[in-house]
Amino acid sequence: MGTRMRSSLHIGTLAIVVVAAICPPASAQTPSGDADLAQQLANPVADLISVPFQFNYDEKFGPKDASRYTLNVQPVIPVNLGERWNLISRTIVPLIQQDSPAPTVDSAFGLGDAVQSFFLSPTERFGGWILGAGPVLLVPTGTSPELRREQLGMGPTVVALQQVSGWTFGALANHLWNLTDPHENKRVNATFVQPFLAYTFPTATTLTINAESTYDWTDDDLTLPFNFAASQLVKLGGLPVSFQLGARYYAQAPSRGPEWGARFAAVLLLPK
Repeated sequence: MGTRMRSSLHIGTLAIVVVAAICPPASAQTPSGDADLAQQLANPVADLISVPFQFNYDEKFGPKDASRYTLNVQPVIPVNLGERWNLISRTIVPLIQQDSPAPTVDSAFGLGDAVQSFFLSPTERFGGWILGAGPVLLVPTGTSPELRREQLGMGPTVVALQQVSGWTFGALANHLWNLTDPHENKRVNATFVQPFLAYTFPTATTLTINAESTYDWTDDDLTLPFNFAASQLVKLGGLPVSFQLGARYYAQAPSRGPEWGARFAAVLLLPK
């Protein structure tokens, strides 16, 4: 069996096992009232506990056109701070399999660096806008030199969106600077901007398009993938779960960067 197939099975099987261990068998019906819950899921600062397991595949890294497989575990936990404010914790912990992108670079498997965001969000809307802002941290949890930046980073993060008649549109952004000096890697100085547009149907089906752009000020490089996805909310033994399937096209990437990719996600919802 080839390296790419073994890598895909390695993380893909782990994703399926984790979800299957938590979720009981699916029921056949999705109540129409779940459309409201599905639309809440499109809101990054919703007052809703969710645990996404997001599996990403990206293709054509380096001169060897290598593949990368990433399982992101992304728990979102809101905390009520009285009647007027919520504090939303968003964590991204990546598990990565990177095939060798060049003859002088080895394959790598392990944890990448975690990203921890906190949004202070008012419960009331301002002119129809849902807002949130706070700090974002880059935590050096990477277990392999090929998968880590070897430094602690910090900066601001903001989100603004509207939800009207099934539509959700807005943007999330952050900027990270290094707080500690790296041993070998370049200093972190990067801006992330994610505009998004989604529509949720009464059947609790959601279509989404977003751009997860990152500009690296140190290398003067822009990475700009566009994601196109469809998701469906179902009930697994009474527990709401959203399944998502999508494709990704890189409109811009650094030299020898990825060209396209795919995404599968299962999101466990714990409504209050």
